[in-house]
Parts: sequence; C-alpha cells; structure tokens
Amino acid sequence: MSEARPTASAIRAALRSRASARDAGVLQRFFKTGPGEYGEGDIFIGVRLPALRAVVREFGAADERVVGSLLASPIHEERMLALLILVRQFEKGAEKDRDSIYRFYLGHTARINNWDLVDCSAPNIVGARLLDRPRRVLDRLARSRSLWERRIAIVATFAFIRQGQFEDTLRIADRLLGDPHDLIHKAAGWMLREVGKRDTAALERFLAPRQRTMPRTMLRYAIERFPETRRQAYLRGTA
Repeated sequence: MSEARPTASAIRAALRSRASARDAGVLQRFFKTGPGEYGEGDIFIGVRLPALRAVVREFGAADERVVGSLLASPIHEERMLALLILVRQFEKGAEKDRDSIYRFYLGHTARINNWDLVDCSAPNIVGARLLDRPRRVLDRLARSRSLWERRIAIVATFAFIRQGQFEDTLRIADRLLGDPHDLIHKAAGWMLREVGKRDTAALERFLAPRQRTMPRTMLRYAIERFPETRRQAYLRGTA
C-alpha cells in the first residue's frame, strides 16, 4: 500500500490482520471496560502497541479525513492509531501543519477517552505546541468536567518538564489536588515525580505544605523514588 493516499478501510484491514482475540480479552480487563468502570463500553480487538506502531509507519500519511474517521471509531486501537499518526505528523510537520494538528486534537478530546490515549499524545502535541506559547488553555482543561481533558492538562506538561520548566506542572497539580478521580491523582503524581527526577528541591517545596492533605495516590506516585526513610516521613506527614 502506498503511503500517498491511505484509506480508512485499508488501515482497518491492516489493524485486523494484527489482531488477537486473546489479547483483546486481556486488554478489555486491563483498561476497565466493564459497567461503571472508567473505560465502560470501550472495544478492543487485541492489537498491541508494537504492531500499532508498525501500522503507523505504513500509513503515516493518512489525511485529516481518514484520521478523523479512525478517531470516531468505537474501537480503541483505531483511536490509538489515529493519535499515533497525529503525533508522527506533528513531529515531521511544518509550522502550519503543527498548528492544524494541535487545533484538530483539541477539537476532538471527546474521542481521546482513555488514559493511554492521553498519555501517548498530550505531551507530544499539546505540550510540544505550547512550549513557546501561552499556556492558559491548560488551566481551562484542568477545570473541565471531562476526566480526560483534566488528564490532558497535567500530562501535557511533561513536554515542559523535559525542558526543565516546572511551574506549569506544579500549578496544574495544585489545581487538581481536590480532583475526585484516581486516574488524575496518578497522572499528577507521575508528573510530580518527573519534576523530582530533575529537581528534588522543587518537588519537596511543593510537597511540604501539602503532604497531609493531598490525595494519597498522588503523594505515593510523587515520592516513589525517594529514599525509604524520606518516603515514610512523607507518608506520615512529618517530612
């Protein structure tokens, strides 16, 4: 298949040729797709990430119409593939292409509706686009009623952390301290841990006044790499 004008049907056929019913069952359970769970109703066909990346390499030139069709799919791997294609195109694109992809992404957040979909794309599109731009959109996303938009807000800051910029991560994490969802606590704790890998003092300045009140999951993720004695002090609220 030529990369010039890939079709949605050709891409779907390539995905299905790599699908595994056994893997689909494993993924359905892992991503909590049962009634009342965060991924309720999501459908997996059992395509693992390395195979998805192979399809991206084959069909990375898919146009916006095709990507939009994949992103609208009820099948998880099709949505994941759409996002991986967008990431690839963003990384290779000119300035105007990057802006178009960024806007397309923010216009389709309702379809970026599981944690792996957010994590594979938010830093590489939203965060990367905002590296040299105002970042107020992250505060809007952090206030959203959508669990996934709130996760986009904090995980997008990974792009800034990689550049040694921590202010936005700490601000958004502070805003999310009262969030009701464990998946937000995990994401914020993960980003705080990434800050700590680069600047332990900056992380401890954030944690010290919040250690007794922040969600335990967030705290545990944030201090995961601390020495055991220091970690235990934070868990007791005495650090």
